[in-house]
Amino acid sequence: MKITFLGAAREVTGSSYLVETDTVRFLVDCGMFQGGREAPMRNRQPFVFDPSTLDFVLVTHAHIDHSGLLPKLMLAGFSGPIYATEATADLLAVMLPDSGHIQEAEVQRFMHRRKASSRMCTPPSPIYTVKDAQQCLIQVNPVQYDKRLEPHADIACCFRDAGHILGSAIIEVWVRQNNKSTKLVFSGDLGQPGRPILRDPTRIEDADVLFIESTYGNRMHKDLPATLDELGKVIEQTLYKNNGNVIIPAFAVGRTQVIIYHLHQLSQQGDLSNLNIFVDSPMATAATRITMKHMALFDEEAQQLTDWHAAGRNLPGLHFVGSVEESIALNQIRSGAIVISASGMCDAGRIKHHLHHNIGRRECAILITGFQAQGTLGRRLVDGAKRISIFGQEIPVRASIHTLGGFSAHADQSALLEWTGGFQRPPQKTFVVHGEESAALTFAERLRTDYGWSVTVPEPGQSVQL
Repeated sequence: MKITFLGAAREVTGSSYLVETDTVRFLVDCGMFQGGREAPMRNRQPFVFDPSTLDFVLVTHAHIDHSGLLPKLMLAGFSGPIYATEATADLLAVMLPDSGHIQEAEVQRFMHRRKASSRMCTPPSPIYTVKDAQQCLIQVNPVQYDKRLEPHADIACCFRDAGHILGSAIIEVWVRQNNKSTKLVFSGDLGQPGRPILRDPTRIEDADVLFIESTYGNRMHKDLPATLDELGKVIEQTLYKNNGNVIIPAFAVGRTQVIIYHLHQLSQQGDLSNLNIFVDSPMATAATRITMKHMALFDEEAQQLTDWHAAGRNLPGLHFVGSVEESIALNQIRSGAIVISASGMCDAGRIKHHLHHNIGRRECAILITGFQAQGTLGRRLVDGAKRISIFGQEIPVRASIHTLGGFSAHADQSALLEWTGGFQRPPQKTFVVHGEESAALTFAERLRTDYGWSVTVPEPGQSVQL
């Protein structure tokens, strides 16, 4: 059996792993690279394998860095089934067409700039269009958690709840070859245990080969009570004392719903009052509706907060912004607004407009609530940039920047070690993936020293024989 690490090797984005035996060939995830100047070029490069020879694809969850190149795979000749949980399938129906729309819009902006500058440049074409993404969705086959699936005569698999975002999965894969079965476990992205809304990651007891993420493999999250306390203080200071706005870049799937949940809790408890919250992301609005559809996946705490089920109606001052005109109108609000908008790393979408109008104002605050990949605008803000460029304009960073790590949907180092501690015997081989190099190497060393495991941190593009 051969495994090739096509992405998320010593980096966080572009998750994709090619598994090959004498009888079967399949992918686990087919993610888009995000962040940095090289990402667009890398996303356009041809696949290093022939997609038409793939038997099927398994998708751990809907985030674009795990699913975003599925339509490109289809256009390159893949015609087989794509397996994902039911909630992930619902989210892909929103996220993949949105990704196609973003690419089409980028081409239109390029054409507009070229016309304005009178320079002769070859216009880029989108990697795929909205129509391509919709066509790809026909290949998606929803599966249930904890149900055995046999996508091929020599393959069996089972999707387990990863607790990361709605529908996220740990995938157990049994590969039969030469009258022997080898069990592979792909962690996908693991959630932080003890967080509200989603259940804790499922414990896995055994694996011959483990592929484990390491996004936060070298650090711990701030505890949730301290994070909520900081959230309340920032909002109180900014809205009530400074008369400014709070801008929250948030991933449309997962993070936006968690923030709404906590703002609702703080409002319900009387810690914050008269909130004016704008969710300015059509995809986040759609994802919130899908979240409501799958309430059976919530943990007990979230199910007990009955008002959460009606968040769009019963949370005072919550507004879902749809049209471009409504989004533009938000930029006329000078104080008293909490604006939650995508993208979560500040590199695309409506959040750039809200940063453009607020980040240069001392009375405003920017709340960073999730992981910021290297090369992204969000990462530059976290690293303390004094000036940033948005839409070609240099803007001084005068707003206060706050990083609230306690909202992360990823397990921190302690939680990752706790999850791996659930194995009854060491995997024969463990590959640490989906982490920047320092995080992956640090976590790999912890697995060696704490558990005595055989661990490898693969290089990008590396192939290994098992």
